[in-house]
Amino acid sequence: MNPTRTYDYLVLARARILDGVRALPPDAYTRKTPIAMGSLAVTLTHIMLSEWYYIERINGRDVPDYADWPIKYENPLAFNELEAKWAEQSVATRETLARITDWNAPMEYEITTDEGHRESITATTGDCLTQLFFHEIHHRAQTMSILRHLGTPIEDLDYNSMMYTRRRITV
Repeated sequence: MNPTRTYDYLVLARARILDGVRALPPDAYTRKTPIAMGSLAVTLTHIMLSEWYYIERINGRDVPDYADWPIKYENPLAFNELEAKWAEQSVATRETLARITDWNAPMEYEITTDEGHRESITATTGDCLTQLFFHEIHHRAQTMSILRHLGTPIEDLDYNSMMYTRRRITV
């Protein structure tokens, strides 16, 4: 597996989702929905924040408790702010992925659970990267469902259709 190439795929698929959101009336971004985390705004802000969080962990940085984060998904960013912030985050993420050579390196950190308990987490950098990838894909499926319900379906975001080299064969 090539982590930077896999991340490039996430960025390409994400761009299609963001294009779909951009095509909607402005109020649709924040419109309440029973799907996902309550709206496109909340869900997309959550995905972006989670990417930041996992990259901070992979880089071995301490992350403050969620209560102290400057951005929270419950107060989502405006769409243009989200795009700008995520573009910045994408550069940092890709740089981190290109730099890491040992995806089996152990990592340990502490968190405070939603219930206020302290927990010690042990994983590998590869585990954390896998969570980053799968987490985005999980929530991307939810955003695709919201977009479909809002009349802007996004189709065929499969890795093979977006990343494999294809050429027509003539006989």
